Amino acid sequence: MTVSVRHPLDSFFNPASIAIIGASRDTHKIPGLLLAFLRKNQFSGAIYPVNPNYPDIDGLTCYPSLGAIGEPIDLAIVIIPARVVLGALEDCARLGVKHAIIISSGFAEEGGDSIAMQDQIAALAKRTGIRISGPNAEGYYNQIAGIAATFSPTVDVKPDQPLLVATKKRIGIVAQSGGIGFAIYNRAKALGIALSTVISTGNESDLGAGEFLDYMVQDPATDVILLFIEGIRDVDKFLSAARKAAEIGKPVIVTKVGRSGAGERAAASHTASMAGWTAAYDAVFARYGFIVSNDLDEAVSIAAVLTTSPLPKGERVAVVTVSGGAGIWGADAVSAQGLQVPELSEGVQATIRGLIPSYGSPRNPIDITAQAVHSGGLQKTIELLDKSDEVDAILVVISLSSETRMPFKTPELKPVIAAQRKPIVFWSYTLPSNFARSGLAESGVVVLSGLAHVSVAMRRLVDHARFELAQPVVEAAHVPADLAKHLTARTLSEHDSKTLLQMAGVALPNEILVADKTALVAAVSKVGFPLVMKIQSRDIPHKSEVSGVKINIATNEEAAAAYDALIASAQMHRPQAVLQGVLVSPMAKKGVEIIVGTLLDRTFGPMVMVGLGGVTTELFKDVVYRPAPVSAHEASEMLNGLEGAPLLNGFRGAPHADVSVAAALIAQISQLAAQLKGEVAEIELNPVLVHPVGEGVTIVDALVVRKA
Repeated sequence: MTVSVRHPLDSFFNPASIAIIGASRDTHKIPGLLLAFLRKNQFSGAIYPVNPNYPDIDGLTCYPSLGAIGEPIDLAIVIIPARVVLGALEDCARLGVKHAIIISSGFAEEGGDSIAMQDQIAALAKRTGIRISGPNAEGYYNQIAGIAATFSPTVDVKPDQPLLVATKKRIGIVAQSGGIGFAIYNRAKALGIALSTVISTGNESDLGAGEFLDYMVQDPATDVILLFIEGIRDVDKFLSAARKAAEIGKPVIVTKVGRSGAGERAAASHTASMAGWTAAYDAVFARYGFIVSNDLDEAVSIAAVLTTSPLPKGERVAVVTVSGGAGIWGADAVSAQGLQVPELSEGVQATIRGLIPSYGSPRNPIDITAQAVHSGGLQKTIELLDKSDEVDAILVVISLSSETRMPFKTPELKPVIAAQRKPIVFWSYTLPSNFARSGLAESGVVVLSGLAHVSVAMRRLVDHARFELAQPVVEAAHVPADLAKHLTARTLSEHDSKTLLQMAGVALPNEILVADKTALVAAVSKVGFPLVMKIQSRDIPHKSEVSGVKINIATNEEAAAAYDALIASAQMHRPQAVLQGVLVSPMAKKGVEIIVGTLLDRTFGPMVMVGLGGVTTELFKDVVYRPAPVSAHEASEMLNGLEGAPLLNGFRGAPHADVSVAAALIAQISQLAAQLKGEVAEIELNPVLVHPVGEGVTIVDALVVRKA
């Protein structure tokens, strides 16, 4: 017997009673709109307006205080001046109110003393157990239950505008901007995408995006989640919810703003958000299979495809069109996203020829022509392709501008869509009429009108179907105790860094630090020619700036001259630098240059990075990040995710690189970063040469930076 476990936020999103503290008769202002929208959406529970200035509002008794109600209250909506909010919340907690939404603004988003008021709210929630959303929130809308705990005009009920519903599956929206959260709902509603709940998180003094995400993940009424975030505060809850979503295969579409310098400034002031470094966010999104979209309409289009489609088995697309030019355009668009548009077999083409005029084309794109639309050829072609093993998805390219004629008969199309074996996506190259939208919605079809968004959505659907969640990596508990003594300086030299790495078990070349020229001959003898010699100083992080590297040294005489030149150049360019000596290293064999690095993100902690290019990494910016630690398998996926991955896999006849050893190194460094997150801010191995299979890797240079 399965026992259903209630989520702590069930009564927040499904309250039996709501009090509006600061309610008003003026429906042109926020306090009045809150009450009006609750009633228009036919909230079935008890509503208690609270305002000492009114005996009643719109036929409801208005109470002078919360205590005067005398009935249990599940949710209080607070819309009063900021300076008196804390007192109202104290009353809520004392009277046993379970949840509160603070609509009022004037808290941390304003800075100064207002931050302290918000801190007091957070402390009250922690002390009393009342759960609080906001302040500076726009509330939520639960479409299924008809609970409009918001003042957003998008939830207004207009009898002359019937609701368009095309999808049985529903989207849930969690947004750190109320305006954008309800804008997503507004645009989704226009397409006929059903909603479970949209929530605006406000300043997140108590309840945060992570906890709301957790609710959406476990909510059986939510099939696809859309996130709009500026920065995550409840990190552990967010990561836990993200893993749950990935484990059950519930799609999460995310938009992260604050990526530019200007965006970060706006994020900090808009909702007092401490936006983290965006590459770290993208690394977390990638680990848990989140679908990243930086465009509102694109995100809604992806949601439309996810709520109307089964997952595809591959990336082969059939483009069925009534216009030759539009069909070619559609084929170009999906091809540009890396999807295939294969020519159909002779057998399938022959069957399609019998359904379309002689001047049509059955090859793919399949141009059935306008004539075949109303003869039934369009629908029969779709049915044929839905059953075919030759394609994995169908893009229907059509004009739906007519206000009087439909290209399909609902009784015939509806069972096809209900039983579809693969995604069937509809793109209208003319603006679709309301007549066409509503007619096709009856069959469960969402009509899209942006080709770029359609093609991206189909790509993301394939990616989501292929995603596999990496198994969690257990952080190794053992850290050699004597590593700390090598972290005395803020920035370590290459020799210091390599000594620390070697003590941690990282394999490094046989190198010798020569602090006095008299030891040079012995060092050269041990290392062997040809040599590389590099100046070493904690005060010279970039050796190239002082001509601090000499390569291809083949004799003792060249080594002696190189030593003198390195010391002299360092003293000339950095006269105050304390020199440790010269590092004598063997010349490494040729290999593919990569960079392996770690750093600490202020939100998510240690991150590991790999990129191609060595010294040209910053030029190409071909890098992949993941939260540390990673397994060797996940590290391999990181390498495969690089644009330059073919260079590691035998590009143009070159030998395949030793990717498995490189992946093991990445995993090892990521573990070290996780272990030393309290002491080490950065580790960088650059370049690392990845040699042919069986020959391993060589760490040429290394840098470790102590945490400040």
